[in-house]
Amino acid sequence: MTLQNIAWIVLFAPLAAAGLIALGTRKDARLSAQISIGASVLSFLISLALFFAFERFELSFSWLDVGELKVDLGFKFDALSGLMLLVVTGVGSAIHVYSYAYMDGDRSFSRFFASMSLFMFSMLGIVVSNNLVQMFVFWELVGVSSYLLIGFWFERASAADACKKAFLANRIGDFGFLLGILMVWGLLGTVEFEVLESHLKARPEALGAAATMVGLLLFCGAVGKSAQFPLHVWLPDAMEGPTPVSALIHAATMVAAGVFMLCRVFFILDVPESQALQVIAWIGGGTALLAALIAVQQDDIKRILAYSTLSQLGMMVMGVGLGGPGAAMYHLVTHAFFKALLFLGAGAVIHSMHHEQDIWKMGRLGHHLPVTFKTFLIGTLALCGVPPFSGFYSKDAILAQAFEHNTLLFLLAISTAWLTTFYMCRLVVVVFFGKARSEAAERAHESPGMMTGPLIVLAVPSVIAGLAGIPGHLAAQFGAAGEGHPVGSGLAALFEPFSHSPGPAFFGIMAFMLGVTAAYSFYWGVEEDPLPAKLGWLSRAMKARFYFDEIYEQLVRITQEAMATAAAWIDRWIIAGLMVRGAHGTTELAGRALRLAQTGNLQTYAFFLVLGVACMLFYTLVIR
Repeated sequence: MTLQNIAWIVLFAPLAAAGLIALGTRKDARLSAQISIGASVLSFLISLALFFAFERFELSFSWLDVGELKVDLGFKFDALSGLMLLVVTGVGSAIHVYSYAYMDGDRSFSRFFASMSLFMFSMLGIVVSNNLVQMFVFWELVGVSSYLLIGFWFERASAADACKKAFLANRIGDFGFLLGILMVWGLLGTVEFEVLESHLKARPEALGAAATMVGLLLFCGAVGKSAQFPLHVWLPDAMEGPTPVSALIHAATMVAAGVFMLCRVFFILDVPESQALQVIAWIGGGTALLAALIAVQQDDIKRILAYSTLSQLGMMVMGVGLGGPGAAMYHLVTHAFFKALLFLGAGAVIHSMHHEQDIWKMGRLGHHLPVTFKTFLIGTLALCGVPPFSGFYSKDAILAQAFEHNTLLFLLAISTAWLTTFYMCRLVVVVFFGKARSEAAERAHESPGMMTGPLIVLAVPSVIAGLAGIPGHLAAQFGAAGEGHPVGSGLAALFEPFSHSPGPAFFGIMAFMLGVTAAYSFYWGVEEDPLPAKLGWLSRAMKARFYFDEIYEQLVRITQEAMATAAAWIDRWIIAGLMVRGAHGTTELAGRALRLAQTGNLQTYAFFLVLGVACMLFYTLVIR
């Protein structure tokens, strides 16, 4: 058996684990967790072997053949999917190991790991898909998996509402995605990525006037999965799931799927007639700034990181829209490491605080949680884009794209970078410095080794991934153009941003310095947030997430609920009342009236006969 054939194990090992746990080992919690972890690690090891052994290959067999629609079940391995496989399986394995300790004692321990394995299978299916239909099937499986994991503690009303909200918001985006797939098939006659790319290279005008519409409909899928405006509202509420779920969703799986999909179908978006990329760039940039503003006034440690994810996803989407899918994927990869590190670090803090998540009830945790503090600080520096941490290089790639193509979007991106530093430094100062603000903070202690171990492992790529030559690897997929700065690895890449694009690099560092200065001046040594008193209504609006949930609730009330109320009234009074009961009542009344005439009396019948003849004569002789 060749290594290429073994590649299928990467995809199906997590599915086998989910099935085995659900059907066989559900009552043995430890064994269930070990099976799930083992499947994830096995997928990672094979992905690692494939990454270093092959540059490109594709496996497939016939799956669906209906009329002119022919769809294969494929395993597509190239520079893009190979890198993404390492991210999903590597970060996913670390989160699985962390979960073993974090979820210890939960009464649904086995169900958790079965759902995690199903989630891994679904995401890996998106990554290796070689056609749009297969991708959409796994796309929906990711939606189902997220529903199960976000609502894992379904007995809590907030968790049950959050998983429904995520599911419904994604259905809106997925409907547009499906329409886009149908349009691609209808216009080009195929859904295979290789064939589509070859066809559009030969005939860029093949989509004609529908090019923009096709691109925007496909983008709808990313708007849902990657939580872009206006469907961004579901992602912060996804924090109702266990913290490892938040890390998995926010770092390497669900939200990354939208950006990955845009990069996979970039050749469809980047055709001469299409204006889709401009729309994508502005929606991504707007989402990045909006989420960063909201994060400034959140007090829940996980929600701050959730809005941070929203903001960084917006940056990635903006990178795609500016013609830099390589830059977007570069930031996706580095972000997966340091955002998983931050979420797992937040989980360690919450674990030590007996599930308290309000940062203003913490304080001085850096003294009690030294490993968590140091690794969390590494993740924060990477997120804020401090050289030589990985986030600096990947963020600079996107800033360079904006600097070159759109000045307004560059200013928006720099503002987002400043806000990112401000709210993350606020988080670090309030949580890890100062004095303890609660009894739980005073008694906090470091998490067990199975929780701190993955933090240390993830801290390493958070530092060095920016120097690992990722742009050079992606250049094989997208070409050297639009990568933000020249390719390189190791020490050769250390100063590349300063030599190739000094302007964006300089502004990025200035944004960090200004953000640190502002956060220190506002939050060092304070007992409560001083911004509400200074910003007034703006602070309240940011804390209330700019009232998007309330606005959507009102929109639903005046549209969907109004239509439902009208439909219920029509059903009750017109259909059931007038038509059904009315017909029944009329027939019954007519029957009762006719029954009165059936007396059995011969004189009565003779009278009616004479009356009828008289009426006929009157009608014939007088009226007619």
